[in-house]
Amino acid sequence: MPRVMGILNVTPDSFSDGGRYVSLDSCLERVEQMVAEGVDIIDVGGESTRPGAAPVEATQEIARVVPIIEAIDERFDVRISVDTSKPDVMRAAVDAGAAMVNDVRALRVDGALDVVAELGVEVCLMHMKGDPGSMQNSPAYDDVVEEVYRFLDERVGQCLAAGIKREKIVIDPGFGFGKTLAHNLVLLKALPRFKQMGFPVLVGVSRKSMFGALLGKDVEERMVGSVAAATIAAWLGADMFRVHDVGETVDALKVCCAIKTGGPCV
Repeated sequence: MPRVMGILNVTPDSFSDGGRYVSLDSCLERVEQMVAEGVDIIDVGGESTRPGAAPVEATQEIARVVPIIEAIDERFDVRISVDTSKPDVMRAAVDAGAAMVNDVRALRVDGALDVVAELGVEVCLMHMKGDPGSMQNSPAYDDVVEEVYRFLDERVGQCLAAGIKREKIVIDPGFGFGKTLAHNLVLLKALPRFKQMGFPVLVGVSRKSMFGALLGKDVEERMVGSVAAATIAAWLGADMFRVHDVGETVDALKVCCAIKTGGPCV
């Protein structure tokens, strides 16, 4: 059964739920709901990486995520991931209880590679063309699948050379991060190619603008499209899904898994 990573953005400006979970009580209420719906990992983020997002200082990011991670770790039996690219935030989050680093910059920030190797936690390496401020300004590729594949393969090699264990690595093609709708669709169809690398593949398409373009739906109306894409991605071999709509995705993945294996999946 694929793992479901529930999104918990403790930011004022994330594209879907910005400002919704900025208090401890609202965060814990949301985590309780996601745990009841069958989430495997809670992904806590203190800096928006939506297109055009402004950067946040490490001290502010730590102040946002650490109290939330500590409270989740104290109250719930669930794995916690921190969505960050900053080494100082990674270290503080793991000290607070996080067991995974989800990095949209694939440990390219100075010091990030060494910190993750030292901490020994699971890490997700994502492809992003450019940075959040400019990544959607006419992104172009000669061959998006092969360019993203080569980037992830290079980052995996750097991780292994730094001492990060193979079993700790997850890869993410980075849907919507410097990609057009056409790029996203091609990458989804090419998931078996990324599986050839031999690492779990994370898919994060939940409520993204691709569904606005395909369906003409606003952010709050994109659940069905998001779950449909997750189900297809699971059929093609994806192993982990970063989502807003936990319960719906869990149900869809259980059905997909049962059809693939011939019986119920847990």
